Amino acid sequence: MNQTSELIIAGFGGQGILFAGKVLAYGGMLAAKEVSWLPSYGPEMRGGTANCHVIVSDAPVSSPIITNPTLLIAMNKPSLDKFEDALVPGGMVFVDSTLIDRQVKRSDVRVHYIPATQLAQDMNAPKLANMIMLGKLIAEADMLTYDEVKTGLGKSVPSSKQDLLALNLKAINAGYGYKA
Repeated sequence: MNQTSELIIAGFGGQGILFAGKVLAYGGMLAAKEVSWLPSYGPEMRGGTANCHVIVSDAPVSSPIITNPTLLIAMNKPSLDKFEDALVPGGMVFVDSTLIDRQVKRSDVRVHYIPATQLAQDMNAPKLANMIMLGKLIAEADMLTYDEVKTGLGKSVPSSKQDLLALNLKAINAGYGYKA
């Protein structure tokens, strides 16, 4: 049986939304999966909302556009408001509870509240809430393994910023091990 995970990552421009998607896409590609990475940027960047569609599948991906995701990472309230209703019944939503002051309204999805922005600040790495959310995603969803994401991270961090690799991995570990 083929498995397909369709994820929308959404938040403010500058939160590393597109980078998080890139890490997952690289991880899936290096794991010999079929992948699609569709970033939405441009006027959404610099404080507006940005989102990224990531598909990881055992079968060929026919379209990069996701209308009904199986997974959602919401890094701000406008993103949760926009994408919550599109999530398939039985899907999973990961909420940055530091920045989102409301509960998920649906009862037919599994919800994980992670204070990712606060955890990142506590780690003295305020820009790595995205990696904390990825860590929780891979701990809870059957999308990619920890090692596959770690490999994807290694390929996504440019050679000029290899000094940030360990800190990004530390943030992924914080999310992976987070218990509410």
